[in-house]
Amino acid sequence: MIRVRLLAAGLLLGAAFVGLETGCDSCNDKALAADAGTEGGHAGSTQLTPEQSAKVLATVGDVTITLGDYVAALEHMDQFDRLRYQSPERRKELLDDLIEVELLAREATAKGYDKDPVAQQELRAILRDALLKESHQGAPEPNAIPDDEVHAYFDAHKADYRDPERRRLSLIVLRDEPAAKGVLEQALKVPTATQWGDLVRNKSSDAQARANVPVDLAGDFGLVSPPGDARGDNSRIPAEVRAAAYEIAAVNDVLPRVVKAADRFYVVRLTQKTDARERTFAEAERSIRVKLSQDKIRAKEDETLASLRAQFPVQIDEAVLATVKVELGSAADAGTHD
Repeated sequence: MIRVRLLAAGLLLGAAFVGLETGCDSCNDKALAADAGTEGGHAGSTQLTPEQSAKVLATVGDVTITLGDYVAALEHMDQFDRLRYQSPERRKELLDDLIEVELLAREATAKGYDKDPVAQQELRAILRDALLKESHQGAPEPNAIPDDEVHAYFDAHKADYRDPERRRLSLIVLRDEPAAKGVLEQALKVPTATQWGDLVRNKSSDAQARANVPVDLAGDFGLVSPPGDARGDNSRIPAEVRAAAYEIAAVNDVLPRVVKAADRFYVVRLTQKTDARERTFAEAERSIRVKLSQDKIRAKEDETLASLRAQFPVQIDEAVLATVKVELGSAADAGTHD
């Protein structure tokens, strides 16, 4: 990506900035666009020569903004943001932004804002992220994970790639059992989704029963998988209703009994069913590669932290920590302590 750096040198040291001719802007813009779209999105910091990096684009008081500063800001963006800066006018806007940041930062420092605990914590967070990013070096990208490692993971975790049967439910919620049994009698006689939807809107006490959705979607509570499968939890559907849903024989059938859960009574209709299936290795391969790559990155981060903890022993005063009280009032009150 050295072309991005040299291009910035050619364009930003143009007549608009320091009096140097840029040459063919349109050609350079095309090159910049091509560079902005390449994988990885930025070059290493060593690809600018010291002379190029030290060229001064602007001064703010006694502080200089160099070509190296400018290109570092450009490279920090993702490839799509960099595409915004293909024209000389937009690149001048970026320089103006850097100048404004410097002006405001100088004034904030003069006022002592840099000593504020929040500002100090944010600075530490930036430094943390930079160090962790450096620790990622050497961790393989997903496509670089060896094939045998990916296959071994798939073979050892096949249960994770078995998708259970999932059922979508539409429910009528009532507050007493006699009313629920009366609605059930009507529900067993309605053959279409539209008629069921009308019944939901007229009878259900659920707050979303009269939501602004097509009538055939009224009462939809979403999907569940068989009881015991954590991946099929649905916070809106009680466990009793979830279990009862698997008693229904066919899609569009209504369960021929009322289900009681807590202080509510449910009339249950099955509206959709997806059969259980096992994903093939080809279907699971990409997600496995991403997971293994992320695992290796986390392992490198853990290694870095373990090394730092060994170098700088950590001691925690549990008694002082116990004095911290988190208030649930205004943001100004949060985190106060005795």
